Amino acid sequence: MITDKLSVFIDELIVYDYILFGSSFAIFVLLIILGILLRNKIFISIVLFLLGFSSIILGPTLGYVKMHSYVFKNTTKIIEQKKLTFTKAIVINGTLKNESNIDFSMCKIKASAYKVSSNALKNYLFKFKPFKERSILEYDINKNETIEFKIIIDSFNYEKDYNVSVGASCR
Repeated sequence: MITDKLSVFIDELIVYDYILFGSSFAIFVLLIILGILLRNKIFISIVLFLLGFSSIILGPTLGYVKMHSYVFKNTTKIIEQKKLTFTKAIVINGTLKNESNIDFSMCKIKASAYKVSSNALKNYLFKFKPFKERSILEYDINKNETIEFKIIIDSFNYEKDYNVSVGASCR
């Protein structure tokens, strides 16, 4: 299961990802070498080691997230959300707009339903653990193109107050 996710992640890497990972590794090596060369100055050496290890951990992680949010920029919007009466389902109609400078070959659009509480902290945490999720795939979205989509969340038995959010991950 983990190997499947890892192989999918590696298959979806783009050239910019390899440049980011390579430059983060080069900065790590450079800072470690400087730390070793300046081992007589303990404080500077420790700071360089800490910067080196934080660059190898934070550089690829934060860089990947920020770069992909810029390169594959998109906007999703819910137009209509309807809970069906005779069937236990929710129908979500929305739009996806490609705001990047490249054409998307594929977008995975995900709708999530999560609980709502009067407690602000609980509301924040409920967004991370939705009780129902559905996703669809859309293909070949040109730059500045807006498409409409429909997602049906079936087997929806929740009777209390809830919110629905929609997001997209594109390539």
